[in-house]
Amino acid sequence: MVEAVMLWNEPNNLSHWDFKIDPDWKMFAEMVISASKAIRRVNPDLPIALGGISPIDPNFIRFLGSYGVLDAIDIVSVHGFPLDWNHWNINEWPAKIEEIRAVTNLPVWVSEAGASSFGAEEVQLFGLQRTAELLTPIVDRIHWYSLMDLPADWPATTRHREAEGSAYYRHYYMGLLREDGSPKLVAQHFPKGMGICQWFHYDDPRLAMAVDWLRKLEVQYLRTGISWADSFRENAVGWFDVQMNALDEFATTMTLCFTPEHLGVSPHYTSPPKRTEDFAEFAAWAVRRYAPAEQRESFAAARRTSSAVESEQVTQQRQ
Repeated sequence: MVEAVMLWNEPNNLSHWDFKIDPDWKMFAEMVISASKAIRRVNPDLPIALGGISPIDPNFIRFLGSYGVLDAIDIVSVHGFPLDWNHWNINEWPAKIEEIRAVTNLPVWVSEAGASSFGAEEVQLFGLQRTAELLTPIVDRIHWYSLMDLPADWPATTRHREAEGSAYYRHYYMGLLREDGSPKLVAQHFPKGMGICQWFHYDDPRLAMAVDWLRKLEVQYLRTGISWADSFRENAVGWFDVQMNALDEFATTMTLCFTPEHLGVSPHYTSPPKRTEDFAEFAAWAVRRYAPAEQRESFAAARRTSSAVESEQVTQQRQ
């Protein structure tokens, strides 16, 4: 069940938004506000999250706020990878969250946090355990990136590729599972209550295996994406339906991003769209199909019933 929709991914990162075309992020702000209005018309109660920022930059959030973006969303989200890519210590996580809370009253989610096993699986295990220890008490959602390693013959989403040296190859070792599906050391210690961020490619053959492992790990919260660019592929809706139906048992944050080449200012998935209305129409369509208002009401009722049952069980146990 879709619990929230997220608009874009890492908008302050050149690998996900071309700020050479949009240097003051004005086009991005207009796109988010337009999409938010379209989503509210379809499902006014669906929480809307700003695409997780990377790097964690309070000035960027303050800047978007000056355009009115923070009035159009419900959640601000951040990404952090201090053991692999960021220039700060993992123990600074609480301070990083407070930096964002200082510039907005909105809830802050960590929609991606991770550590690679590039150097050693023990390092990844430390990263997982320390991240959970630091963040679980202070944020409502932590989506660990990721469930599965990226297959070696697939490209990582970055503009720089091999020019990044080992930083590029760390993309391939972020999973709890190896490429062949076998569990790493870290899979044995995944904290109950932590979420997972797992992106799926178009017609991804790993989907069924991923669902099986999400169940084994007792994952409740999931973050994934629906690619606007992929929506123009043949049978795109069929694939989206397969993906979202397979993930329906999890409380899912549905990320919408990636510009179709023919709709961008430049022909690249990071490009601002020529017309903000085009992304807004896609966002409204995705919410109408996968997070309609009546479905969310049923989900909320089910959660209330579940909570009541759990409360009764706790009371009986105490007696």
